[in-house]
Amino acid sequence: MIEIDNAILSDDIAEQYFVCDLIKCKGACCVEGDLGAPLEKEELPIIDLILDKVKPYLSGQALKSIESQGAYILDEDDEYSTTTINGKECVFAVYDDNNILKCGIEKAWLDKKIDFPKPISCHLYPIRSRQYEQFTALNYDRWDICTPACHNGQALKVPLYRFLKGPLIRKFGEIWYDKLLNIIKNGRKSKLRANS
Repeated sequence: MIEIDNAILSDDIAEQYFVCDLIKCKGACCVEGDLGAPLEKEELPIIDLILDKVKPYLSGQALKSIESQGAYILDEDDEYSTTTINGKECVFAVYDDNNILKCGIEKAWLDKKIDFPKPISCHLYPIRSRQYEQFTALNYDRWDICTPACHNGQALKVPLYRFLKGPLIRKFGEIWYDKLLNIIKNGRKSKLRANS
């Protein structure tokens, strides 16, 4: 376990190798699972604000789902997530010419139509973030659909925390990320605290 400020990370984040291999997985994380992408409450007004600019990137089925269900839902655990198309892919998922799922929000961001890259849960994946009263828990979500990413990361020698440098900085800031690097560099991964 690694503790940095108010975040507690599983050791897997420092120890496992990971680099997405979209050619092999086809973006399966956008379609597999029970719900759409988890959303933080602060992201809901952002989704509402950018929706019209993202819609041109979405499929007809996605637009119908958004029209009937909205862009996000409150689930049985009182948590928000994006809606899905017929209980499958996220409404913001878009197939490219190679039948790989990409994010419509991210496509709009790359085209500089919006200034929100994508929900932080998607950006951080396969790290799952859960907010508790006193701390944020970060855990590596092991899933067989990501096996190609594990092999790819191992071959390239890229640890998970390096692969997700940008999203981790987006969520926690550069100072926090530097603390993570120092803890890993010093090899102290059990019951460590790096307080500001």
